[in-house]
Amino acid sequence: MAKQEDDFKKVISHAKEYGYVFQSSEIYDGLSAVYDYAQNGAELKKNIREYWWKAMVQLNDNIVGIDAAIFMHPTTWKASGHVDAFNDPLIDNKDSKKRYRADVLVEDHVAKIEAKIEKEVAKAAKRFGDKFDKEQFLATNQRVVDYQEQATAILKRLGRSLENEDLADVKKLIEELDIACPMSGSKNWTEVKQFNLMFGTKLGATADSAMDLYLRPETAQGIFVNFLNVQKTGRMKIPFGIAQTGKAFRNEIVARQFIFRMREFEQMEMQYFIKPGTQQEWYEKWKENRMKWHLSLGLGEDNYRFHDHEKLAHYADAAADIEFRFPFGFKELEGIHSRTDFDLSSHEKFSGKKLQYFDPETRESYVPYVLETSIGLDRMFLAVFSNSLVEEELENGSTRTVLKLPAVLAPTKAAILPLVKKDGLPEVAHEIIEDLKWDFNVTYDEKDAVGRRYRRQDANGTPFCITVDHQTLEDRTVTIRHRDSMEQERVSISSLKEIIHKAVDMKTWLMKMQKL
Repeated sequence: MAKQEDDFKKVISHAKEYGYVFQSSEIYDGLSAVYDYAQNGAELKKNIREYWWKAMVQLNDNIVGIDAAIFMHPTTWKASGHVDAFNDPLIDNKDSKKRYRADVLVEDHVAKIEAKIEKEVAKAAKRFGDKFDKEQFLATNQRVVDYQEQATAILKRLGRSLENEDLADVKKLIEELDIACPMSGSKNWTEVKQFNLMFGTKLGATADSAMDLYLRPETAQGIFVNFLNVQKTGRMKIPFGIAQTGKAFRNEIVARQFIFRMREFEQMEMQYFIKPGTQQEWYEKWKENRMKWHLSLGLGEDNYRFHDHEKLAHYADAAADIEFRFPFGFKELEGIHSRTDFDLSSHEKFSGKKLQYFDPETRESYVPYVLETSIGLDRMFLAVFSNSLVEEELENGSTRTVLKLPAVLAPTKAAILPLVKKDGLPEVAHEIIEDLKWDFNVTYDEKDAVGRRYRRQDANGTPFCITVDHQTLEDRTVTIRHRDSMEQERVSISSLKEIIHKAVDMKTWLMKMQKL
């Protein structure tokens, strides 16, 4: 646990030092759980967003994208259930005066049990070597089986209690599990109560005439209220999807773990409109499709797992999360939800407008069912960034810090380095930049020795370093260094574009999905 915390601190420190994420309003001592994406972070975030958009919209001829407004008519949130049901269970510790989400306290307790399972697996793998069968071990080792049953029972009870709004049993569960305040160790808890997560605001010129509004807590409702507009103007036939990315806002009880849980965040969502009765088939298809998208980035299959919801949201008949192994354990990265016809039917009821699809084949009208995929862009950023940051021991006994970002997502694709700041080498380096910058984000670096510049670009996540030296003046060749392998090769300046393109092209990376 201590190592996890230490690793996570390194992630946060590296993100600031290399211009990825800054604390918002830092000169004023910051604003809790609000962050700014710095020069490299903005590029990485943009690349992740584009990688999702291409896979979701550009490569699917029946999915289109929109960009709905953050402000929506307040009745939208009454219809969606957010006004009445968008709550988290809150609990305070009487001694430390700290506030927590009750369900997260329980989930963190379960995470400790799961960590024990992983420890047992690691010990067994070391003991048995190549003969180790992980699945058999998980199914037959009594200690591991007991841990699994214990974790499952706790989550089922938590889910049941939250679904029944039995907050007294949630507190009882916390007490039975002997859960202490992480800050003080105290077990002196208040009762559990519900806390609405929406931010309120006002729209209008004067206080008397202003309308009460909310900052949207999710982007999905902007899709639902535009369902008919998109369907008719795009002449869309079911099944079809509407995707969008954008900011959402939640007044989190405890926003923590850096950019994992923030009060202002960005979502990438797609709502897939389908015929009632086909939802199970599409649910399984989109679970498979989304996992392939994640795996195409090469972050490691062992770092992902599916988690089926014990407690279903009021609108769902099936739901699963794709969880990722963050530095602080497996946590939700993306949700796949079968939302039934709840949203469109509810907006029909509250708006008085018909939100139905006329099927030209069956000659009947119906309210479509919806299959949703929803991923947090900030969480995806953290997954990619934290997984990529490694410290390597080199053959000479020294170490290097390297950010092994997937090349397709890296903010800067190549750094151009003149060996010295004279003899015409900087001029050739700038010529190369002028040629490459039309296709790639590249940078120029002439400060310090070349070895030190290599280390700086390694830590920054730059896939290639291109060194211009005196031989370049003779034969128009340069040395290109590969970040991950540190291998160097001599290539012609004219071949640079092709080499970089082959490594960072989104088409190449996304086509991996077809092979998985």
